[in-house]
Amino acid sequence: MKRLENLLLWNLMTAAIIVSQARPNMKFNLQSNSGLKSDCAGNLMRLTLDKALAVGNQLEVEAINGTQHVVLTPTLAAQCGYSMESDPWGNTRIYISLMACYVDNKEDATFNAGLRLKMYSQSPSDVVSHDVTQTCSYSRWASREILCDRNYMEVSNYMAKPDDEAKGQAQQDHSKNNAIPEASDVAHGIWKMTFYTPEPVSMVLREAEQAGYGARMTSNRLVMRSPYNTAETYSEDVAGVPMEVFRVSAYYKAPHGLNTVNWAAACPTGGVLFSENVISWHVPRRLTPLMDGSFKILEMHMGINGQRLDKSQMATRGYTLSTTDFHIVVEIPVGSPDGYYKSHAPDYQYHTTYTVEPMLEVLWTDTQDDTRYKVLFPITTPLMPRPPSFQDNTVPEDRVFSVLLGTFLHDVELRNITFSTAVLTVEECHARGFTVQEHSFPNGTKGYSLQVPFDADVVLKHNPEPLVTVYFLPLIFGFIILPEDTPFAHPVDLQASLQDVVLPTITGNCDQNNFYISVKFGSQGSNFQAMVGPQQLTPELAQAYNYQENSTHCTVIVPYTAMGTAFELITSYSLRARIDVLLFDPNNNWALADLYLSCNFPMITTECYPNGTMTAWAVKVESVPNLIPSSLTLKDKSCKPVFSDDRFAYFSFSADSCGTTRLFFGHYMLYENEIGLNYNGGKGVAYTSPVDPDYKQTVSCYYMVNDTQTVAFNYKPRNTEPTAEIGSGQLVVQMRLAQDSSYEIFYQDEDYPVVKYLRQPLYFEVELVQSTDPQLELILESCWATLNEDRTSLPSWDIIVDSCENQDDSYATIFHPVMSDARVAVPSHFKRFSMKMFTFAKDDEILKDEIYVHCDAMICDTNSRADGICRGQCVASKGMSNSRHQGIKGVKRERRSTDSTLHRRLSSGPILLLDSNL
Repeated sequence: MKRLENLLLWNLMTAAIIVSQARPNMKFNLQSNSGLKSDCAGNLMRLTLDKALAVGNQLEVEAINGTQHVVLTPTLAAQCGYSMESDPWGNTRIYISLMACYVDNKEDATFNAGLRLKMYSQSPSDVVSHDVTQTCSYSRWASREILCDRNYMEVSNYMAKPDDEAKGQAQQDHSKNNAIPEASDVAHGIWKMTFYTPEPVSMVLREAEQAGYGARMTSNRLVMRSPYNTAETYSEDVAGVPMEVFRVSAYYKAPHGLNTVNWAAACPTGGVLFSENVISWHVPRRLTPLMDGSFKILEMHMGINGQRLDKSQMATRGYTLSTTDFHIVVEIPVGSPDGYYKSHAPDYQYHTTYTVEPMLEVLWTDTQDDTRYKVLFPITTPLMPRPPSFQDNTVPEDRVFSVLLGTFLHDVELRNITFSTAVLTVEECHARGFTVQEHSFPNGTKGYSLQVPFDADVVLKHNPEPLVTVYFLPLIFGFIILPEDTPFAHPVDLQASLQDVVLPTITGNCDQNNFYISVKFGSQGSNFQAMVGPQQLTPELAQAYNYQENSTHCTVIVPYTAMGTAFELITSYSLRARIDVLLFDPNNNWALADLYLSCNFPMITTECYPNGTMTAWAVKVESVPNLIPSSLTLKDKSCKPVFSDDRFAYFSFSADSCGTTRLFFGHYMLYENEIGLNYNGGKGVAYTSPVDPDYKQTVSCYYMVNDTQTVAFNYKPRNTEPTAEIGSGQLVVQMRLAQDSSYEIFYQDEDYPVVKYLRQPLYFEVELVQSTDPQLELILESCWATLNEDRTSLPSWDIIVDSCENQDDSYATIFHPVMSDARVAVPSHFKRFSMKMFTFAKDDEILKDEIYVHCDAMICDTNSRADGICRGQCVASKGMSNSRHQGIKGVKRERRSTDSTLHRRLSSGPILLLDSNL
């Protein structure tokens, strides 16, 4: 078996012929000639090999020379008169000159040629062979025949015969100067050749053959063959057309002695002009290297693939053959069915070329002889950009993107599509529910369509208006060109708009203590933010409001006393509160939905005690936005609230004080006072603010004047008379940590250490227990946190300072109002505050992950207000702090100590910090 490097792979032959049928596994097998076609084309034989027969990846051609088989290498093919043309898909044509080597020539009239075609598969041991023979007759030889094939130039001349003695004598004289060497050096009767380049270069036949030239004698003709671009050929511009030329004189053995012949051939290597639709091939009308004097064109023919076409065939295909003063012009429409298109991708951009193989055959005569000139000239157009176009067939109401991309040649295949999230093959697209189809068009091209639903995860969305959604689908189609597997890509951006947004809706209701708010998601899901009153619903606030969410709804529970509510009206037995909820798009600041819900909540604002004590709650209502509850007084301006914060003021006074009036009617006595604003202009005169609305709240108590009670009395003698002992007791104050802002459930001793996340709210309650005296009030003097249980240890951090929140803390302490309920009999005996969980750090390093909270409390008599702590819990407005602490505290000042029977020292902890990243 000969090595594969000897294969016949000529200039325009593709490196591999790709097929799809099974390869037989045999070392040598002669097959039938089905799929092979051989015919005669003037002075050429032509063999056509269908791509279906190319059952291997490599083709080897052997010339059958009797019982021998000669492998036609590219060099030998050009030297011996063989050429081959193959398209990228394996359709192959082999041309054989009638004057070629290994052709059985019978008197220059009948020619027999045989070829063996071997197709190798991946393994060199697998080969399929086809033997082809062809017989052609040709008798219309011109005196000189010139053939320009793809890889060689050939000229043959009729062998001249002496017709007079003078001419013979000249030949004899000539032979004396060119003595015939021994017979072994005169193969085929040719002895020596002189090439003109234009300088003469002489070679004997053996040297010329070693240089790649071919020369032989037949019964009537002398043949010379030269490959292109050899050392003895040269280029010449003829009428603007580049030509490859060779000239040679040969000495050969004739019957009457040594004779000479002058050979010349000139073949075009250019002369092609391209327009968008037409290929124009120009061949010089007067080939000056081949003629000297006048000449006359006798015949002129055009052909395709080596075969002549008649006028009707040319007209059908749109071909023209014409002459000008200087040229013979062949015009071929781009896209003619006799050629083929091919795809290319330089710089990953889609281009095409068109290839066709015209033939020109001209017969002319000059003063002495006639010449037949035949040129086979494959032409390929320059790269033609063919950027694909796309047709957007999307109907937005169908909610499916639909695009058609094309057109492409048959050698293009779609391999993948790049989406915004992934690169998917065609098979993966189908698996994801995307429809990819190939479409064939009548002109032989094709396109690809893609359909992608709007709700696919590869589709991008944007809302330019609250109710409008714009859908984007950026795509990059990835293709390959066969058989080379050359990649290229084409981007496509699709966009569609729909008014399809369903906005969220809010509903709400109330019970005796809370607002219950429910949000039904719209088509955008939970992609919004919420305002509850003046506060944005942050994660911390959502936790305080018991935020719950599922796939369709979210809910919050807001106590009517929460900071996010507004008080509209207060009566003796109820408080009308309102909650405002707003949903908005944070990116575009669009209002999506809102709810304004008002409810009356039961609240006893005035209580009348049998001992003549009257208590009243006053609240900051929305109609007086600048009201400071601590500024409220009774009629007697010196009677101020015993408790107040940002929203509430609590009064406790006896019916015979603070300017209380009384009125008798019937069996009842009415005690009445009034809560109002006290603005002091500096002259001791109270007046109403000219800016804010007037605030007045009447406090009334009815007492029965005349009432008869029946008392039962039974006497039983006792052995001893009762005696009274002098006793003493101590007021007890306790501090507890509540589980949430309702202050209903508290942590027990067994629950410590209590685990909290960083910045999670801590709700503390301090209570004066075992006392029902309404004249007593509990005041928190100071509270602080430490790393250790020792309340005097360092470092420490202030939480409450001088009865007020620590203004240096970025997360300030919040005081919560206390109102009467089943557990709270005297609100002034309670203090409630909340802070956010923190930890101590130094140089950004956490010192310890737990804290202890300590407080100093004071028990005050409300009837004898004194300066200092007993003036009441802090009512100063909360200022903005410039502190940069974010829940990680540093070192603070050392605590001061107090020592008084009215002071109480309290502690709670430990509270353990839990890492939120776990």
